[in-house]
Amino acid sequence: MSSLVVVGFPNSQEAEEVRIKLAQLQTEHLIALEDAVVVSKDSEGHVKLNQAINLTATGAVSGGFWGTLVGLIFLNPLAGAAIGAAAGALSGSLSDIGINDDFLREVGETLQVGSAALCLLIREATPDRILKELRVYAKDARILQTNLSFADEENLKAALEKAKAEAQALRLN
Repeated sequence: MSSLVVVGFPNSQEAEEVRIKLAQLQTEHLIALEDAVVVSKDSEGHVKLNQAINLTATGAVSGGFWGTLVGLIFLNPLAGAAIGAAAGALSGSLSDIGINDDFLREVGETLQVGSAALCLLIREATPDRILKELRVYAKDARILQTNLSFADEENLKAALEKAKAEAQALRLN
């Protein structure tokens, strides 16, 4: 079962930095992310979703390939590619995998102007090693929501507090 964790940050830049770092940790097999979305609220109060995967572009590329292949069969590869790309882009834009967009917008509505949240759908992780790598960002992070058990949530909060203390100790040295 996947775990949903929503972490608040004072700005979208910091949330984006953590998402990039988590992507690096994923290549090291310390975490397996199903989805990672930065939700922010700009100065005008508009909620923005910065998703890791652009389904419309992915669908267009995939559709273009399959459309070209079908077009070759019917001796019109350009028309096949155009139709395939359009169909792929449409299906990609209508797909919603990972964290539900309505939920993400609800999270965004609760944010203060200028702040951000990193919404993570985690398949598996090595929490102690991840928190060690992310302790630099812990000073401003706070858990907003999670579907972890109460015990796991308390452990995560305690680890986050410990990481905050370690990060502050590093700054003082």
